[in-house]
Amino acid sequence: MTAQKDKPVVAIVGRPNVGKSTLFNRILRQRAAIVDDVPGVTRDRLYAEAEWAGKRFVLVDTGGYVPESDDLIEQAVREQVQYAMDEAALILFLVDARTGVTPMDQEIARLLSRWQKPVLLVANKVDSAAQEAAVYEFYSLGLGEPFGVSAAEGRATGDLLDRIAESLPELAEQEGEEPEPDEAVRVAVVGRPNVGKSSFVNAVLGEDKLIVTEIPGTTRDSIDTRVVYRGKDLVLIDTAGLRRRSRVREALEFYSTVRTHRAIRRSDVVLVMVGADEGLASQDKKILEEVISQRRGVVLVINKWDLLQHDADLARRYRELLEKELRIYRYVPIVFTSAKTGRGIRRALDTAVEVWEERRRRIETSRMNEFLQEAVSAYPPPAYGSKYVKIKYASQVGTNPPVFAFFCNIPKGIKTPYRQYLENRLREKFGFRGVPLILTFRKK
Repeated sequence: MTAQKDKPVVAIVGRPNVGKSTLFNRILRQRAAIVDDVPGVTRDRLYAEAEWAGKRFVLVDTGGYVPESDDLIEQAVREQVQYAMDEAALILFLVDARTGVTPMDQEIARLLSRWQKPVLLVANKVDSAAQEAAVYEFYSLGLGEPFGVSAAEGRATGDLLDRIAESLPELAEQEGEEPEPDEAVRVAVVGRPNVGKSSFVNAVLGEDKLIVTEIPGTTRDSIDTRVVYRGKDLVLIDTAGLRRRSRVREALEFYSTVRTHRAIRRSDVVLVMVGADEGLASQDKKILEEVISQRRGVVLVINKWDLLQHDADLARRYRELLEKELRIYRYVPIVFTSAKTGRGIRRALDTAVEVWEERRRRIETSRMNEFLQEAVSAYPPPAYGSKYVKIKYASQVGTNPPVFAFFCNIPKGIKTPYRQYLENRLREKFGFRGVPLILTFRKK
């Protein structure tokens, strides 16, 4: 396995009400950001993965940048924008072609010229060819040729994406990051604040390399630590605590959340840590859903087990309760640990390595078709209208994560309940503990 480099970040910045969120939504082809004519609607940084011409990148929408403002909210937004710019490989500086160059645009342009990051100047609200002449006024900002688009109408946004895609390989090379070595297992430790993530990593390292305090949110950034565990290279990624978006208010909290989600994306296995004293909360389930949506291996770690009775019967009942709560995620392994005493630490790492190996497993086509015949004989696919749905054969077509293709006469006739049935039977037959599976249905 060769580790993939993290996707480059493209940040959209500009003064309030120039159409940043509209462009964000246009590029993503979905309404991910709230759009309104009132300035300042976007305060939180939004981020999402985007793809164009085979190039993948992380797009970040930011709040309106107001230089030198004393308003507390605008100060917080300004800090968020600066963090986004600091992390970006490419900055899209959005201006309004209808209003022309403003003093605020000039101030932001001076800031960007000092930032020493590649900048693409984009003049928005160019809704027709007759308005293109207004674009040339923005040459005065000294950031090169302005690119005229209409985010609302979609005019020239494809050409803009072509320009972004052309820049990404060159920019990625400039970052100079070294890829992780082959066979290194990247393990991210995530969870709500103050569940013991840094203490867990310290227990693995046997030293206080990371800051550990009783104050939630001490870890503001993702920290990579390389260790050798039982002959296997591991890269442990300690992350900042994830909160619900409504509770993430400080600029640094926004930055931490972005970095944590990036850590999930570049990991092989994620240890989702829950405090035994708090139990499984709705936010823990959301974190699990995020990890599974990214198709990463996952282990649920119940930390602080020393605070409760650590008898076998309690652990069994606690596990049964968790499995009932998780329902469709019952394939997620559960490990009880105490970072304070060291209990269960090795078992958590062993489980992470096992899940990593499961992600890489490949099932022979002959065994897949034996499985398919057994599964279909026990429970045939429901009819689709007046037609019978027949699955002819199956094959594993990918690993990391495992992808299985089922070839049938009517792919759209396979509904969610039958997909779930096949996945459950797959797991009964072949395992894949802690590994999200992808099942696709194709026309024969």
